[in-house]
Amino acid sequence: MKVSKSPTSEQKTQCFNLCVWFSKLYLPINVVRIDERTGNVFFLAGEENIIEIYPNGKWRYVG
Repeated sequence: MKVSKSPTSEQKTQCFNLCVWFSKLYLPINVVRIDERTGNVFFLAGEENIIEIYPNGKWRYVG
């Protein structure tokens, strides 16, 4: 399976929505990075809010 090195439009939309949500909580967005192995976007807000965004735009709270 070939994984895209660019986020999907669904990931971009979800990332924007999460940025808005976390900024309303006054948490800094520290890292946004795509995992080239899986195609998932890694999102770190604050010091411990880790989100993984899948290529279909669904996301899960990791920690």
